[in-house]
Amino acid sequence: MPTLPRVESVIADEFVARLAERVAEAEQLRRLPDATVAELTETGFTELLVPACYGGREADFAAILDPVRRMAHGCTSSAWTIGFYTLHNWMLALFGEQAQDEAYATRPFLAPAPLAPTGRGLPTPGGVRLSGRWSWATGVMHGNWIIVAALCGPDDGLYPALALLPIGDVAVEDVWHTDGMRATGSNDVVVTDAFVPEHRLVKVTDIYAGTAPGAGLHGSPTYRWPMVPALALLAAMPALGSAERVTEMYAQRLAERVLPYEGVVQKDKPIAQTHLSGAQVRLRALRGLLADTVGQIEAIVATGDPVDKPVRAQARLAAAHIVAESRAVIAELLGAGGASIHFLSSPMQRFKRDVDVLAGHVVFDYDTSRELAGALALGMKVPRTAMI
Repeated sequence: MPTLPRVESVIADEFVARLAERVAEAEQLRRLPDATVAELTETGFTELLVPACYGGREADFAAILDPVRRMAHGCTSSAWTIGFYTLHNWMLALFGEQAQDEAYATRPFLAPAPLAPTGRGLPTPGGVRLSGRWSWATGVMHGNWIIVAALCGPDDGLYPALALLPIGDVAVEDVWHTDGMRATGSNDVVVTDAFVPEHRLVKVTDIYAGTAPGAGLHGSPTYRWPMVPALALLAAMPALGSAERVTEMYAQRLAERVLPYEGVVQKDKPIAQTHLSGAQVRLRALRGLLADTVGQIEAIVATGDPVDKPVRAQARLAAAHIVAESRAVIAELLGAGGASIHFLSSPMQRFKRDVDVLAGHVVFDYDTSRELAGALALGMKVPRTAMI
């Protein structure tokens, strides 16, 4: 079975430990602490998928997955935000050369990327005039650029596109008051009649298919990955890492917890042992599914062939399954762990809150993911706008 690349030299255990130390501060701030951003910059992790011609490491795409999973052992919200900062450096590499020249000049490149097409780009000489409001702008509080999706072109020739703008072109609306994933700072952003030159636009159809301008500009298979599998698998890593950490904490708790009214240590209860081993084997299965899914896509992009829709749909389904199962593991272990887990001082309840919110991302809609994958497996057509 293929294994995922590890990047231990970039993200050390000490970094993960410091994420855990700052988790309460991050929740209170509703964004990453400045110290976390400073340390992240020092690690160079956001440079991992930056093309070599811009001084980046141009690593295989899958190299970002394992570190983000491990970061979630410290803080789910921080892992999510850092993962997307790194993914968006990869997305920038899919734009044309002039856009990359402009944006990679700012390092680290830290860009939120709300991808629902809730903006409108009206044609104007040399580009579009963009207006709109976008939700879920993860990481915007430290952003220096932003990528947004919009419907561009004339009314009779609309096409969805991603637009790249400097952060100064947007206004941030403070709406991120949630019961989980608080440290992501995923506020709303508003753009009013901003000019976006043509070279800072890229069609979503090309991004989805792995045929964007950057795929031809850079020789690495990294930039031939289709966007939805890349986004979905990366975004599933904080959930998987959280479930792993909760399982570890549950095992530690079993040896310490004396059951009220029974007078026995919980680890001596067969049902407690069953909950633990059941969680462990489910997580092993998820890691195997992840490695198999990544290996299949890596093999395809290495040949230069496009990744067909059925494969892309199966990758989205795999990501949705990883999140659904990770969430279920956490819920089961918290249900078996006793009421004191729900004190705010317990990190276990925070992991649950974060993963519950994380699971609401549209790409993890389990019913839709299964419908799309099943339809394509049967050779049926799916909507042109389907997120695959």
